[in-house]
Amino acid sequence: MSKIFLSGFVSIIGRPNVGKSTFLNSILGEKIAITTSKPQTTRNRILGVKNLTSAQIVFLDTPGIHKPKHKLGEIMVKTALDTYKEVDVIILMVEPEPPGAGDRFVIETLKEINKPVILLINKIDLVKKEALLPIIEGYRKIYPFPEIIPVSSLRKDGLDDVLKTIIRYLPEGPMYYPEDIVTDQLERFMVAELIREKVIEETEQEVPYSVAVEIEEWAERKTEEGKKPLIFIKANIFVERKSQKSIIIGKGGSKLKVIGSSARKDIEGLLGARVFIELWVKVKEHWRADTGALKELGYV
Repeated sequence: MSKIFLSGFVSIIGRPNVGKSTFLNSILGEKIAITTSKPQTTRNRILGVKNLTSAQIVFLDTPGIHKPKHKLGEIMVKTALDTYKEVDVIILMVEPEPPGAGDRFVIETLKEINKPVILLINKIDLVKKEALLPIIEGYRKIYPFPEIIPVSSLRKDGLDDVLKTIIRYLPEGPMYYPEDIVTDQLERFMVAELIREKVIEETEQEVPYSVAVEIEEWAERKTEEGKKPLIFIKANIFVERKSQKSIIIGKGGSKLKVIGSSARKDIEGLLGARVFIELWVKVKEHWRADTGALKELGYV
């Protein structure tokens, strides 16, 4: 008798900056989604595959659900909500505090959903254990979660419990992706995201939210025998205003050099090759509100 194999899709949702991408990276044991301390870092749906002995879980990391202020924000929220139709299980991630307006806003989007919604209370390393019970009770009063699991994605606490719980809700199914596939993201997309991550980390205030990255050129160049290949990458960093361009470039190009150097290290780790990066900062006014610009940059 053949062993039962379970498989299915799981959407990770929540308001911005609750730790969804950190959770996915920790579950997979590999960095496939960028993470920063700034909210609204994730803009696209990121797919990650977790293979277990008798199951395959396909996670969909989504942009934070929020009340959008521009066209890009609308697209991000729609991207998250559209996953509800595609998955077998939904994970709602929240921070270890009583449900606020943002969390209630997200929960409202689940009211008509007839699928199991597992609540993950993330970042429990930041609070005392006795503080969790009233938080759990607060969430139980506003939605019938079948499972509530406290976790720390950063410290990888509770993640085994999450996997075991998800498996209980998965149907029998095929292996959707080969065992050696961790994500369906193309290398170009992941490189662009790593560059954007470094820009976000090195800039403050409104600049991170106005940044988009486009890979303009990607070429493998011949090297001496025995040496790792050299990949030449030319990328454009788009912002909405000239003042933002100046901030990213920095005095004498100092900020841009730091961004490039930091990004290069991560990209070399990703690609397993030596990398030369050429970064250009360009102004594309009001691109977040421009459907044409959003299409050019791959958001539509």
